[in-house]
Amino acid sequence: MARSILIPGIEQRLRGLIEVSRRNLREHGFVERERPTVTLTREFGCEGYPVAEKLKHLLEQRSGAPWVVMDRALLDAVAKDHNLSEEVLRNLGAKNRFLDDMLSTFSPRWKSDKDYYRLLSRQILALAQEGNVILVGRGAAIVTQEVGNCYHFRIVAPMSFKVKSVAARMEIPDDQAQDLVRERQGQRDAFLKDFLGRDIAEPTLYHLVFNNARLPAGRIAELMAQVVLPAQGGQATP
Repeated sequence: MARSILIPGIEQRLRGLIEVSRRNLREHGFVERERPTVTLTREFGCEGYPVAEKLKHLLEQRSGAPWVVMDRALLDAVAKDHNLSEEVLRNLGAKNRFLDDMLSTFSPRWKSDKDYYRLLSRQILALAQEGNVILVGRGAAIVTQEVGNCYHFRIVAPMSFKVKSVAARMEIPDDQAQDLVRERQGQRDAFLKDFLGRDIAEPTLYHLVFNNARLPAGRIAELMAQVVLPAQGGQATP
């Protein structure tokens, strides 16, 4: 299925992000409650975005509040638009001292290199603190490990599953798909390990790890939702 069909347009999702952040701002100071956040990482070739969209729908049903999915495309759009970036951070009421303390624990090159990723990570932390957001990829599981309202999930699969998935979606031969899976996954892992100092595949980072070859996207989303907002009411402890 074409990527354009699977993932809604950036403009539409940006409107959703601003609505969530403005709603959180209106509630800030009036309702003392902690909203949960989800981080979702996946091996290249797994169904990350379909899971995130299904999870968003389930969590909105259970919480009665809007949620937003922040993936690479949306985070990049926010980071590249200075005015929008400032509005998001302002509306979310980002706690700058906390963010700076968190970011200072990472790579010593943090302040001199990769300033773009520094901005992304500030936004990831700000979004995570305020809640009602699903953060897909971009090292969010590592960046937000000390944020108390976060639930961390990872989706993995055997190489054969990922190759078939990528080959079907991109309409390329299996051998080309396999090379692509290895290349993209290697690039992701190397960047995050170099910059954040941890292996994104480390199982202890996560509440649960799912095998996409054994569970479809819908079932994975249901299990995640049950951990974050149990159906019988109340919120589980991260």
